[in-house]
Amino acid sequence: MDNTELQKLRFPVGEYSPPKNITPEDVKRYIATIEAFPGKLEHEVSGLNEEQLNTPYRPGGWNIRQVVHHVGDSHMNSMMRFKLTLTEDVPAIKPYFEDRWAELADYKDTPLEVSLNLLKNLHVRWVALLKSLNPKQLKRKFFHLEHNREIPLDELMALYAWHCDHHLAHLTGLKERMGW
Repeated sequence: MDNTELQKLRFPVGEYSPPKNITPEDVKRYIATIEAFPGKLEHEVSGLNEEQLNTPYRPGGWNIRQVVHHVGDSHMNSMMRFKLTLTEDVPAIKPYFEDRWAELADYKDTPLEVSLNLLKNLHVRWVALLKSLNPKQLKRKFFHLEHNREIPLDELMALYAWHCDHHLAHLTGLKERMGW
């Protein structure tokens, strides 16, 4: 498999690029994507057997089980970033080693339903928070230590809408390639 094919498998919806100008319509679309994600994810993994759940979505990539547990962790982190930014003045946000987290025992041993249920409940609260934000709140910023820049909440929302589509496409693409 050549590098171009691997990149398509790695970024099936394209690499994330921060939008230049986020409109109120964009915000509504991002929220709708985040709101629908847990149900779509659950639909895509329902009925898969253990062998399928342990199949990587690309060579050298995470398996389906790891992807599901990852989005649980990632979306919990995002919710906390929103709350910190809404309650503090430009808080510093520490990155975490997603690849190392994916190798921990809870990713391997915890039933998928735990993270699916976590996502369903987390997204109910997260979407309620997102829908409550006014334009001024959406422009509040945090400082991302890894990227060495301030990021406004509306951009974080855009990133996580992309994140939902990105990981969903990993699963749908794998299922299509494998004929599941």
